[in-house]
Amino acid sequence: MPRCVPSLPRRRLLAAPAALLLAPLAAQAWMARTFPANALRGVINFSAPPQILLNGESAQLAPGARIRGTDNMMKLPGTLTGQRFVVNYTLEMNSGAVLDVWLLRDDEADKRPWPMTLEQARSWTFDAAAQTWTRP
Repeated sequence: MPRCVPSLPRRRLLAAPAALLLAPLAAQAWMARTFPANALRGVINFSAPPQILLNGESAQLAPGARIRGTDNMMKLPGTLTGQRFVVNYTLEMNSGAVLDVWLLRDDEADKRPWPMTLEQARSWTFDAAAQTWTRP
Protein backbone atom coordinates (compact mmCIF):
# COMPACT_ATOMS: atom_id res chain seq x y z
CA MET A 1 0.00 0.00 0.00
CA PRO A 2 1.54 3.37 -0.99
CA ARG A 3 2.11 5.91 1.74
CA CYS A 4 1.66 9.62 1.45
CA VAL A 5 4.78 11.26 2.85
CA PRO A 6 4.66 15.05 3.11
CA SER A 7 7.21 16.77 0.97
CA LEU A 8 10.06 18.67 2.59
CA PRO A 9 8.49 22.12 2.12
CA ARG A 10 5.28 20.90 3.75
CA ARG A 11 7.25 19.55 6.73
CA ARG A 12 8.83 22.97 7.14
CA LEU A 13 5.40 24.56 7.05
CA LEU A 14 4.22 22.24 9.81
CA ALA A 15 7.30 22.88 11.97
CA ALA A 16 7.17 26.66 11.65
CA PRO A 17 4.12 27.23 13.93
CA ALA A 18 5.69 25.06 16.64
CA ALA A 19 8.91 27.05 16.48
CA LEU A 20 6.98 30.32 16.73
CA LEU A 21 5.17 29.08 19.81
CA LEU A 22 8.41 28.04 21.54
CA ALA A 23 10.45 31.15 20.64
CA PRO A 24 8.96 33.42 23.36
CA LEU A 25 9.61 30.74 25.99
CA ALA A 26 13.24 30.47 24.94
CA ALA A 27 13.63 34.26 24.98
CA GLN A 28 12.16 34.51 28.47
CA ALA A 29 14.46 31.80 29.77
CA TRP A 30 17.45 33.57 28.24
CA MET A 31 16.52 36.92 29.76
CA ALA A 32 15.94 35.78 33.34
CA ARG A 33 19.24 35.55 35.20
CA THR A 34 19.39 35.53 38.96
CA PHE A 35 22.37 36.67 40.96
CA PRO A 36 23.24 35.63 44.52
CA ALA A 37 22.94 38.03 47.43
CA ASN A 38 26.75 38.19 47.75
CA ALA A 39 27.22 39.39 44.14
CA LEU A 40 28.84 42.80 43.89
CA ARG A 41 28.85 45.20 40.91
CA GLY A 42 32.08 46.33 39.30
CA VAL A 43 34.11 46.93 36.18
CA ILE A 44 36.63 44.32 35.11
CA ASN A 45 39.47 44.78 32.65
CA PHE A 46 40.82 41.41 31.60
CA SER A 47 44.59 41.17 31.18
CA ALA A 48 46.83 38.08 31.15
CA PRO A 49 44.86 35.42 33.09
CA PRO A 50 44.51 35.12 36.03
CA GLN A 51 45.34 38.83 36.44
CA ILE A 52 42.50 41.37 36.13
CA LEU A 53 41.81 44.97 37.03
CA LEU A 54 38.72 45.14 39.23
CA ASN A 55 37.39 48.67 39.69
CA GLY A 56 40.81 50.00 38.74
CA GLU A 57 42.66 47.88 41.30
CA SER A 58 44.83 44.83 40.62
CA ALA A 59 43.03 41.57 41.43
CA GLN A 60 43.16 37.91 40.50
CA LEU A 61 40.73 35.28 39.28
CA ALA A 62 40.41 32.33 41.64
CA PRO A 63 41.45 28.90 40.41
CA GLY A 64 38.33 27.49 38.76
CA ALA A 65 36.73 30.91 38.34
CA ARG A 66 33.54 30.83 36.28
CA ILE A 67 32.87 33.61 33.79
CA ARG A 68 29.43 33.77 32.21
CA GLY A 69 28.82 35.91 29.14
CA THR A 70 25.75 38.00 28.40
CA ASP A 71 24.21 34.83 26.92
CA ASN A 72 24.96 33.01 30.23
CA MET A 73 27.39 30.68 28.44
CA MET A 74 30.79 30.05 30.01
CA LYS A 75 33.68 32.15 28.68
CA LEU A 76 37.39 31.44 28.91
CA PRO A 77 39.40 34.28 30.49
CA GLY A 78 41.99 34.18 27.69
CA THR A 79 39.32 35.05 25.10
CA LEU A 80 38.47 38.25 27.02
CA THR A 81 42.00 39.66 27.26
CA GLY A 82 42.12 43.40 26.63
CA GLN A 83 38.37 43.88 27.09
CA ARG A 84 36.44 45.85 29.71
CA PHE A 85 33.02 44.83 31.09
CA VAL A 86 30.47 45.91 33.67
CA VAL A 87 29.96 42.79 35.78
CA ASN A 88 28.45 41.24 38.83
CA TYR A 89 30.98 39.11 40.68
CA THR A 90 31.51 37.09 43.84
CA LEU A 91 34.67 36.73 45.88
CA GLU A 92 36.25 33.61 47.30
CA MET A 93 35.95 33.74 51.07
CA ASN A 94 39.50 32.80 52.07
CA SER A 95 41.68 34.47 49.46
CA GLY A 96 39.42 37.30 48.26
CA ALA A 97 40.03 36.26 44.64
CA VAL A 98 37.22 36.71 42.10
CA LEU A 99 35.29 33.43 41.87
CA ASP A 100 32.16 34.05 39.76
CA VAL A 101 31.74 36.70 37.06
CA TRP A 102 28.63 37.59 35.09
CA LEU A 103 29.17 39.90 32.11
CA LEU A 104 26.09 42.14 32.27
CA ARG A 105 23.71 43.08 29.50
CA ASP A 106 22.54 46.70 29.43
CA ASP A 107 19.20 45.90 31.10
CA GLU A 108 20.99 44.09 33.94
CA ALA A 109 23.57 46.85 34.40
CA ASP A 110 20.74 49.41 34.63
CA LYS A 111 19.34 47.75 37.79
CA ARG A 112 20.32 50.16 40.53
CA PRO A 113 21.26 50.44 43.26
CA TRP A 114 23.60 47.46 43.38
CA PRO A 115 26.36 47.22 46.02
CA MET A 116 29.94 47.71 44.91
CA THR A 117 31.55 46.87 48.26
CA LEU A 118 31.09 44.19 50.91
CA GLU A 119 30.12 46.86 53.45
CA GLN A 120 27.27 48.04 51.23
CA ALA A 121 26.07 44.47 50.68
CA ARG A 122 26.05 43.85 54.44
CA SER A 123 24.01 46.96 55.24
CA TRP A 124 21.55 46.91 52.31
CA THR A 125 18.55 44.59 51.89
CA PHE A 126 18.37 42.18 48.94
CA ASP A 127 15.11 40.94 47.40
CA ALA A 128 16.13 37.72 45.64
CA ALA A 129 12.80 37.34 43.79
CA ALA A 130 12.89 40.85 42.30
CA GLN A 131 16.71 40.93 42.05
CA THR A 132 16.78 44.40 43.63
CA TRP A 133 18.64 46.04 46.49
CA THR A 134 17.25 48.58 48.95
CA ARG A 135 19.42 51.04 50.82
CA PRO A 136 18.72 51.59 54.52
